[in-house]
Amino acid sequence: MKIVVIGGSGLIGSKLVGLLREAGHEALAASPNSGVNTLTGEGLAQALQGAQVVVDVANSPSFEDQAVLEFFETSGRNLVKAEAEAGVAHHLALSVVGTERLPDSGYLRAKLAQERIIKASPVPYTIVHSTQFFEFLGGIAQSATVGDSARLSPAWFQPIASDDVAAALLEGTLGKPVNGVVEIGGPERFRMAELVRRYLDMKGDPRKVVVDVHASYFGAELKDDELLPGPGARLFPTTFEHWMQRR
Repeated sequence: MKIVVIGGSGLIGSKLVGLLREAGHEALAASPNSGVNTLTGEGLAQALQGAQVVVDVANSPSFEDQAVLEFFETSGRNLVKAEAEAGVAHHLALSVVGTERLPDSGYLRAKLAQERIIKASPVPYTIVHSTQFFEFLGGIAQSATVGDSARLSPAWFQPIASDDVAAALLEGTLGKPVNGVVEIGGPERFRMAELVRRYLDMKGDPRKVVVDVHASYFGAELKDDELLPGPGARLFPTTFEHWMQRR
């Protein structure tokens, strides 16, 4: 089966492409570096010829509110149009747990706009809502850092290893479209500020973590449970300690 992975050279995309190829599928890692640009449409029609499934794990190069919105809306429209013309049978997209609950975040508003485009398309789809990746802990710390301290929310979250995200996407890619949203997460709940503090300590990073209930998380102030997956979520096994040991 031919499967096109948009963003196939990134963290999740490269892992998924490897898993698909190991399973005997023709997996095309599509990105601007390979001549496929969903923002401009360059190379898209050619890449999708003969594809049964398209997986979109691409991310915006900019997190600025207007730029990220333009990226996901333009790329989303170009992609679903090309899929419909190519006869693609399944569109699978990676999104974020809590997207619909955090309208103050420009990034999550853009992801919600992307999801609306997918749902309005004639192409059958699956949207996977994932919790934050363990690999993103450094980025969370950096986004909250001023001087020698990082000001972070004490809200709960349930991060997941990128290997587990790739495994979930493999299952979704080889399964039937659900025409809806499925949620995935890690096995443990943490207070965000506490886990980032542990992560920095284990890395030998001297930054101080300050707990602040009003701290902004990519433009949004968090309530206690807005980043947690729901009761029907699929939880994957990799713990934080195991993930750190593997690194």
